[in-house]
Amino acid sequence: MNKAVLIFVLIVFGALTGYTLLHYGGLLAWLAFYTRDPASWQIYADLVIAMCLLLVFIRRDAQANGRPFLPWAVFCLLVGSFGPLLYFIAAKKRSAG
Repeated sequence: MNKAVLIFVLIVFGALTGYTLLHYGGLLAWLAFYTRDPASWQIYADLVIAMCLLLVFIRRDAQANGRPFLPWAVFCLLVGSFGPLLYFIAAKKRSAG
């Protein structure tokens, strides 16, 4: 993956996250807003499923490249999309062939 694109996404997503947390007055207020009705629950469930699928990919990639999986898994579960973005940004470039 192109690291420059991943870094750009990380910066833009970080800015959006910061703005959102400021808008709602912090993490707890934001979580309360997004757990108030079934539509929010469905979106949350969708994100959990996507993160689980991504963790399966990260586990396989980590094993194939001799990288530790468990710290990255915990990090991904704690910080959401920031985890996978940083995992791929921190990856060493593979040699062709």
